[in-house]
Amino acid sequence: MKSILIITTGGTIASEETPHGLIPSLSSEQLLSFIPEIDKNYTLDTLAVCNIDSTDMTYREWLLMAGAVRENYEKYDGFVICHGTDTMSYTAAALSYLIQGSPKPIVLTGAQKPIGSEITDAKTNLRDSIVYAADPLSRGVTLVFDGQVIAGTRARKSKTYSFSAFTSINYPKLAVIQDGRIIRFIKDDAPVQVKFFDKLNPGVFHMKLSPGMSPVVLEPIIKNNDAIIVESFGVGGMPGSIMDDFVRLMEGYADNEKLVVITTQVTYEGSNIDVYEVGQRIKERLPILEAKDMTHESVLAKLMWILGMEPRPSRSEIEKLFYSPINYDIIR
Repeated sequence: MKSILIITTGGTIASEETPHGLIPSLSSEQLLSFIPEIDKNYTLDTLAVCNIDSTDMTYREWLLMAGAVRENYEKYDGFVICHGTDTMSYTAAALSYLIQGSPKPIVLTGAQKPIGSEITDAKTNLRDSIVYAADPLSRGVTLVFDGQVIAGTRARKSKTYSFSAFTSINYPKLAVIQDGRIIRFIKDDAPVQVKFFDKLNPGVFHMKLSPGMSPVVLEPIIKNNDAIIVESFGVGGMPGSIMDDFVRLMEGYADNEKLVVITTQVTYEGSNIDVYEVGQRIKERLPILEAKDMTHESVLAKLMWILGMEPRPSRSEIEKLFYSPINYDIIR
């Protein structure tokens, strides 16, 4: 019988109604009490690492989750992390870098409605996640939701209310789960050995551009962060309204002291800054990285992971790490 550790963090799945709105309050044992039949097929243990709304999730909780998996890795066949939906894609991305090459599955799931509600997706999502975590072909960090299995680096919440809340961005779903049956579309070779990491650098800022954006916001952003993700328009570039000031401020720092990554506001197909002059001009003036088909969530988490390394990698090492595929995060 497969043994699964259920790690809880709060979120809607564990929430109850209060006069002030939904608040996470159910314990991990209470969550499992809503699907009592699942105990017949699996050995389930529970562990609570926090009990918060996922809006309050930070890199500190990501490290706690990764640490909980690491501490219990040899004791269980798989892991299910119950998480709020709003930032679950960020956590899935972060765990993909903190726990690499795992032959055991680490599955994130949650719900759009609390598990105690009359109409809820929580029971199905939790059952599906346990089924997937117990399957011998499952491995690595994934997100299981509404019958979809999505690579941890490719998930994004795309609907605020619907049960089909998550989408796999720029990469196919790994599998679907129908009535407890896993139908796989992509099959991995079994990894040889898991590798854990325990440091992240939170000094990464995600800056979304708007037409005619004023440069007055740039100085504190660049000063107080080690990396800036510039979420640009279309295939990527930097508008003239901020480019000169951006370059001037960046030139005030030593080489490799600050990183700049160009990505796109467009959900699908990724960036290509060589297409237009507005992209080529910033590339000619500053050493930049390009997100290509990576999700915003993965770019943020990957930079935090890379810049958390000690000693800090060189520029060439950073580029190599950034463009090296991890858990399907980049394909071109």
